[in-house]
Amino acid sequence: MREYPTFVTHLECSMTGKTYPADTIQGLSEVGRPLLVRYDLDALGKAITKEDLASRLEGGFWRYREFLPVRKSENAVALGEVMTPLIDLPQLSAELGGKIIVKDEGRLPTGSFKARGLALAVSMAKELGLNHLAMPTNGNAGAAMAAYASHAGMKTTIFCPEDTPEVNVSEIELQGATVYRVNGLINDCGKIVGEGKESVGWFDVSTLKEPYRIEGKKTMGIELAEQMGWTLPDTIFYPTGGGTGLIGMWKAFAELQTIGWLTGKMPRMIAVQATGCAPIVKAYEDGEEHAPLWENAHTMASGIRVPIAVGDFLILRAVRESGGFAIAVDDDAIQDAQEEVAKREGLLLCPEGAATYAAYKQSLADGRVGKGESAVLYNCATGLKYPMPRIDRALDRNKPIDYSQFS
Repeated sequence: MREYPTFVTHLECSMTGKTYPADTIQGLSEVGRPLLVRYDLDALGKAITKEDLASRLEGGFWRYREFLPVRKSENAVALGEVMTPLIDLPQLSAELGGKIIVKDEGRLPTGSFKARGLALAVSMAKELGLNHLAMPTNGNAGAAMAAYASHAGMKTTIFCPEDTPEVNVSEIELQGATVYRVNGLINDCGKIVGEGKESVGWFDVSTLKEPYRIEGKKTMGIELAEQMGWTLPDTIFYPTGGGTGLIGMWKAFAELQTIGWLTGKMPRMIAVQATGCAPIVKAYEDGEEHAPLWENAHTMASGIRVPIAVGDFLILRAVRESGGFAIAVDDDAIQDAQEEVAKREGLLLCPEGAATYAAYKQSLADGRVGKGESAVLYNCATGLKYPMPRIDRALDRNKPIDYSQFS
């Protein structure tokens, strides 16, 4: 990987604006809020053009190095990332009267968009000399951190709710981490990580509790803009748990707008949650800046089962600044959406990705999204990681076959 100029100037508290030095180990700000990486955007805009970017042969998000915080190429931990495709849904678009595009993040290493954030978090941990990382996870984030950290030669300890899908628990351990099931939800797992920092000495890589996962997720926005010719869709439906990706994309769009790369209006950011765990939706509808703990959180879409988010105000800020909204869909609608897209378009969405299609249909029906508007739905992981219906249909080749049944 070739060297690129870097433009990080400092870190900034997302709540107070207080600045912190870059290139030092940092968690949350002194008021317990996420730190954001800030860049010299004027210098960045003069150092690279869209044409320079288009000429690069590198695949995946590491081609956006000037927009990222890693200083030295030797610290960029890569596992064969690709630019994830935009997939039209022509039959469903025609039927519903809209323009539906899925950005399929399941094509990334470890099969989910968590590869983006954890690649950056691990790379910066390597650059800053850390060697033991810990995190809570609903599954995919843990798998991504285990893979990237193992590739970088780091130790990882990961905690997940006891009902985390078996495939996630197994892949986390197989890719080099030590994983523990916890009789609670992801916030309970996060408490264990936080309380263990002093005695164990690990670094907490929980969502938004360090500055760099946002920067990795930011690349979803840069990549989408490049794929769409430096214009953006009318709406973006994003499955929202901790919300790092939604926050990161909104940050990316602001940075691209500042350097003059974006043309046209900004998209409306739509935060999608499940009715069994919808703290952001409630806060949005109540006009609040923060979302209290959601009691008894439950949904089949485990990736968005996050009862409380440290970056709640950043999610809500992006939604409101963009003119978007927050919406919740129930598990029946999620399951129906997954089946409909798979059977009609041949695209197997994960439950969280299916929630965005269910939310799109619901928004179209209630008029919050118009039929003439373009919509990008984020499928955050491959559907192959999740339980699927059992099929028992069989034939006995030793008996006469009634071929009329196949008509």
